[in-house]
Amino acid sequence: MSEPVPDKPSKNEEEYFARRDAELLRQQRDAAHRAAVDAERRSHHMKCPKCGYDLITGEWHGVQVDQCTHCHGIWFDAGEVETALAHPEPTMLARVFRTVLRGVSGAKASDP
Repeated sequence: MSEPVPDKPSKNEEEYFARRDAELLRQQRDAAHRAAVDAERRSHHMKCPKCGYDLITGEWHGVQVDQCTHCHGIWFDAGEVETALAHPEPTMLARVFRTVLRGVSGAKASDP
């Protein structure tokens, strides 16, 4: 005859399931944390730090400039200001800002 099945699991079984449950909880927490970090990044990526609207990227004289579609603020990423200032043409940065301003205000390119 077969031996009766005990009602209570053995100590080894309890330890196994406790470890497995703890590992599953850790994995779920890690996945939830990664998802939260990713959602936070997506909610701020290419958003204006002033008003929160979308930024568009344009290139003016070899420098990437991010411009807000709402408040028309202009934002430089790390290293972009240095690139603009290192340009051999002394008025390059002024030209960038004039070009952006013309694009935003709709002024003609021939306007001073």
